[in-house]
Amino acid sequence: MIEIKNISKSFGKNNILKGIDLSINKGEVVVILGPSGSGKSTFLRCLNFLERADTGEISIDQTKVEFNKAKSKEILALRRKTAMVFQQYDLFHHKSAIENIVEGLIIARKIPKHKAYEIGMDLLDKVGLKEKRDAYPHQLSGGQQQRIGIARALALTPEVILFDEPTSALDPELVGETLDVIKKVAQTGVTMIIVTHEMSFAYEIADRVIFMEDGVIVEEGTPKEVFEQTREERTKQFLARFAYATR
Repeated sequence: MIEIKNISKSFGKNNILKGIDLSINKGEVVVILGPSGSGKSTFLRCLNFLERADTGEISIDQTKVEFNKAKSKEILALRRKTAMVFQQYDLFHHKSAIENIVEGLIIARKIPKHKAYEIGMDLLDKVGLKEKRDAYPHQLSGGQQQRIGIARALALTPEVILFDEPTSALDPELVGETLDVIKKVAQTGVTMIIVTHEMSFAYEIADRVIFMEDGVIVEEGTPKEVFEQTREERTKQFLARFAYATR
């Protein structure tokens, strides 16, 4: 469903991604773990051209794009198949919850306004925020804002949703509500790539776990394989700090 080949990215003399290959099946939930600075978020951002990779290619279904040669039309076609949930929510501050969700449907997808609002209200209900339809971001908690961000991503009916550390900006007591919504999304069968530091969540939700460090994939496997039958010493060292994850 998704084929990523030889993706590399440098910022100046810093080689952030060093030729990553990855295949992801339709409906698979892939969780990427690793220390800060390992290239996880850069990798995710390259997949929908928020950053342009230096080399490599990506295919989603029949859409194939070479990173260093892609024209705007090809990038747009790829982006139509993806949606991103960001660390800092990235909501429009001057728009209400429902307006944030329907903006992409009305502007980018040209869906009639009344139909877009029907979709938006259904999604607000699914993330448990129907009563907040007219609230603005500053009137919402961080967890509520992130759930609006997830609803906005779902509205676009993407082939794959990319989650870039979706709980990293949340107060600890608000993390659970966001993770619960992501779990429900996973149960719908949408393909997901999730960068996170939430180890117990990764163990519970992932079909496959990838451990990255220094711009390469060090280890990958099922949650049981990576957490309980770890092969690589560096992965063991990283996971040792999160021994609670498999208890």
